[in-house]
Amino acid sequence: MNELLSAADEYPIHQTPEPIAVSGSDNNFYDRFWFNAYSRDGRSLFAMAMGLYPNLNVHDAAACIVHNDRQQSLFASRLLGLDRLNLTVKPMSVSVDKPLEQISIRIDSNEYGIEGELVLTGRASPIQEPRFTWRLGTRTIMDLTRMSQSCVINGWLKMDGERIDVDGWWGTRDRSWGVRSVGGANQSPFPPEMDPQFFWIWCPFNGDNHLMYWHTNDDATGKPWNRSSLLVPLHGGAPVEVEMPRAELKFRSGTRHLEYARLTGETPNGPVAMELFPEWNFYMKSVGYGHPEWGHSAYQGEYATHFEQSINSEIDETEWHNNHVQACSRAVLHLPDGTQENGRAMLEQLFIGESRPYGLKSLFDMAP
Repeated sequence: MNELLSAADEYPIHQTPEPIAVSGSDNNFYDRFWFNAYSRDGRSLFAMAMGLYPNLNVHDAAACIVHNDRQQSLFASRLLGLDRLNLTVKPMSVSVDKPLEQISIRIDSNEYGIEGELVLTGRASPIQEPRFTWRLGTRTIMDLTRMSQSCVINGWLKMDGERIDVDGWWGTRDRSWGVRSVGGANQSPFPPEMDPQFFWIWCPFNGDNHLMYWHTNDDATGKPWNRSSLLVPLHGGAPVEVEMPRAELKFRSGTRHLEYARLTGETPNGPVAMELFPEWNFYMKSVGYGHPEWGHSAYQGEYATHFEQSINSEIDETEWHNNHVQACSRAVLHLPDGTQENGRAMLEQLFIGESRPYGLKSLFDMAP
């Protein structure tokens, strides 16, 4: 019998005695691609997420274009089946052209008018972030591995019949896999009862001569449980681990979003700092993160699509599902030798619950 065999079993990539189709017993197991790409002037952006949820039998994808303050999102979902090498949820598909180097995205012609062909080429080798393992007592909430890679992007997009040439845009992609709360999340209480809390910043910098990665997960007291930073020279030299990464943050009053951030650390050659000046927010709900109906792994039937559009500057930031953002930001990198480098960065932010250092007290109160 071969009920669980798939094309992936032909490749020597097994990690257990099981066929590749078997992903343990945790319904929260997932495998995801994430992409963003932005014009050098920071005015236009593309983002896409594609996730596979083997134990829920769901494969979904969502793509969003923001251009001239207009935002349009396309969502699609299908049954996964056994073939995890088929990275297509019509009309969206992903192709691994050169592992760890180049990825292609295609959005075929469809009734909603969002189309495109993009090639993302790594500007340097991807980095592996420290493993994310987070538990409440004995319950595992998150246990995953993620790699990130800043890229140069070429190709084209189409929205409302307008072609947008993507010529040397910058962006960042990531691949993550493991266990995190998705559609099969355990809803059972776990005593003692605890209020939800999550404090997340992720910020990849793109400059002409350097990349920098910086992220943190903090508890309610401000103590990090996963924090890391790396400085990457682009024209010779090895990546440099940034020690003692720290954050200076200023919230925009009445929101849970930042109006300024300075992310710092120490290298063997001296201090390094990244200053972020957010210009506008991209709302991650637009590609499924926290979406109330089209969230990642939500069962939509054998195959379904969905379309949304809005004016980006009119989105209500006080609604909980607009909390998770990536701020399109002007960035200045202060290097250990005393020089500065101008660039761009996406400043991702997700702040849920209490954060004592910044005066956040309840599940979703706003910054003073």
